[in-house]
Amino acid sequence: MTRRIGLWWVTGVLLCLPLISMVLMPLSDTSEPRYAEIARLMAQSGDWITPWFEPGKPFWGKPPLSFWAQALSFRLLGVNEFAVRFPSWLSMVATVGLLIAFTRAFFGRQLAQWVAVVYSSCALVYITSGAVLTDPFLVLGTTFSMTAFMMARHYPSLFWRYGFFVGLAIGLLAKGPLALVLVAGPLLLWLLPNIGGRMVQFRALSWTRGLLLTALISLPWYVMAEIKTPGFLNYFIVGEHFLRFMDPGWQGDLYGTAHEKRHGTIWWYWLQATFPWGLFGIGLLLSSLVKKGVRAVIKPLADSAQLSYLLAWALFTPLFFTFSGNILWTYILPCLGAFSILMALGWRNWVEQSTWQFAGNTRWMAALVPMILVLLSLFAYVSPNHFKTEKGLVHFAALQTKAGTPVYYVDDRPFSARFYSGGTAELLKINEVSAKLDNSTLPVLLAIPKRRLNEVVHALSVPVQKRYENKRYILFETSPGLAQTAMSIVAN
Repeated sequence: MTRRIGLWWVTGVLLCLPLISMVLMPLSDTSEPRYAEIARLMAQSGDWITPWFEPGKPFWGKPPLSFWAQALSFRLLGVNEFAVRFPSWLSMVATVGLLIAFTRAFFGRQLAQWVAVVYSSCALVYITSGAVLTDPFLVLGTTFSMTAFMMARHYPSLFWRYGFFVGLAIGLLAKGPLALVLVAGPLLLWLLPNIGGRMVQFRALSWTRGLLLTALISLPWYVMAEIKTPGFLNYFIVGEHFLRFMDPGWQGDLYGTAHEKRHGTIWWYWLQATFPWGLFGIGLLLSSLVKKGVRAVIKPLADSAQLSYLLAWALFTPLFFTFSGNILWTYILPCLGAFSILMALGWRNWVEQSTWQFAGNTRWMAALVPMILVLLSLFAYVSPNHFKTEKGLVHFAALQTKAGTPVYYVDDRPFSARFYSGGTAELLKINEVSAKLDNSTLPVLLAIPKRRLNEVVHALSVPVQKRYENKRYILFETSPGLAQTAMSIVAN
């Protein structure tokens, strides 16, 4: 009993620790402030159909579920880092709840505690649970579908019988048709070795009504989005779901650059995403293979419907992305629920059977990632200028100038500058700087990238004074009355 209570305490602490980082960590470029700014524009404009990359430019890269949640959070909690991250945390907690329910049903209450500890302390899960990303919502959808599929036969309530289809709808609104692949793929992988014996599981679901429910929830937005901004479906379906993965050097991305990687990189990402449990699990697997042999280890997995299901669920995602070059480590997230259950099974058996004295104290492994991230968050709070964020510069500029005076970012305007300035930070190309200063009778704030400093300052037509510096930019103020020249500032 004491061990069970202890594990629930560990789970509770692990689930709550991300809240600290959500408050302390500034939004750092590129992904977090980009999505946060899209959500801010949605909350500000009240346009709940089209996410906007910037005023006048629709964001076709992702469906709106995460932006809906974040924009609503802004309206309820104010525009701040915690508010925009809070929906991701709620998604993670809901996902943990689904995994606990599934594990308790098939493997018992105690193992459910172990699963909650493993899942919530995996590096990728912990990081994304407090991050402004679409992936936590995708994983909530796929996990709902995958758990409901097996639960529907043994616990035929409406929640599980239709949860599979609600999960598909969540995935479609969070990430798009990729969600269908990440659910259908593991199911087919599990079904093929024993079609006759496993088709009964498919019959437990109300497919006609269920798919109609999925369509009723998700399709109206797709139709309205295409009507409002024609061209969305072609870009999103063809570009984002085929060309992005088939063409490693895809140049059609309207909102960033392709992440070209070598084939097989997804497995390296798997090791990072599952840290520290992935390395530990590999060690346990190798030890079992040496002691028992391959057949003795594989046969129980193949014979058990639940274990083989988990294995298909855990392996499909990395296998699917093995030959894709345009990938991110967040793509691993949908398979980590199944990995955590398998890992918890192996971990529990090892602790119960091991004669090593420290085996029962391996729960400290769950503290590795949270401890590192909390320390990093404290460092970021004390020294934000070591990170790629414009929070400090924008706030400093707002205190130094009259209300409404914009900061001009030269050459490039980071997403964090857009978010923290409430959209007032403006962009100036290098060849526009002199004309802007010549036509201004008031001091102007220029955020100049350090990599272009000499080039920009030499082109200035008025004296400048350095006011602030962060990791990437130096903030200058121009004024006709300053005695310093641009050249002297650079020299000093």
